[in-house]
Amino acid sequence: MGVHDAPQWLISAFVRACLGAGATATPEEIEKVGESLIDRWSEEGRHFHNLRHLTDVLARVDELAEETHEPDLVRLGAWYHGAIFDAAAIASYAHRGGEDEQASAALARTELTDLGVPAAGVDRVAHLVTVLARHNPDAEDFDCAVLCDADLAMLASEPQRYKAYLADVRAEYAHLPVEEFVRARIKILRKLEGRSALFSSPLGAAWEEPARQNLAAELHRLEKELRKIEAAAPPPEESTEAGADEAAAHGMTDTAAGAPETARSSAPG
Repeated sequence: MGVHDAPQWLISAFVRACLGAGATATPEEIEKVGESLIDRWSEEGRHFHNLRHLTDVLARVDELAEETHEPDLVRLGAWYHGAIFDAAAIASYAHRGGEDEQASAALARTELTDLGVPAAGVDRVAHLVTVLARHNPDAEDFDCAVLCDADLAMLASEPQRYKAYLADVRAEYAHLPVEEFVRARIKILRKLEGRSALFSSPLGAAWEEPARQNLAAELHRLEKELRKIEAAAPPPEESTEAGADEAAAHGMTDTAAGAPETARSSAPG
């Protein structure tokens, strides 16, 4: 999938957002940047963080747009939030679920500056992108709240869509062993469940209950799967007392301590 397979409205939507943000480049110049972004979102290996996810986030932003101060900057934040993505093993251990928000924000700075978007707008888009690394916006920053909620909205999908989302996320991390992925996913699900609220915007609050139902059901299933994995695993070799002391001294007795946060919300994002 690439530019020719993208919805026809997508490029024109990018042009409108850039012009709305104050870009001085010609529509043709803006279109070229938009086509490059679509190619990025269409890269091989993107099973969930792909063009469909981009269009979903843009649609959710439009649903919540009345709560934003600068909707076009929020839309540009959506375009760039996962522009640079790497699901390789090393990225999985970087606690960002494959999306590189810092690199994506840097790309936004370069490309939007070249398109003539005013510096304040460029800075704002870059900030919106980097905030998505934690999905924990300032309660008074409505633009950040809307973008974060739009990115997490997949958590509130109807059950069959949520099941498909989980399959896509697992496909992105097919290189990770099952137990490693399951432990990582459980870790992030527990963090999400522990939050006082998953969604920060007033309209996004309507997604809270279905999202929590999906998370609870997935966590129950994964914890059951992990118990089966542990039960089937051969017993660990007994270590010497000295070896055990050394391991404890280095904080290695907790087998889950190094579990990668493979799915921030990838869970989603």
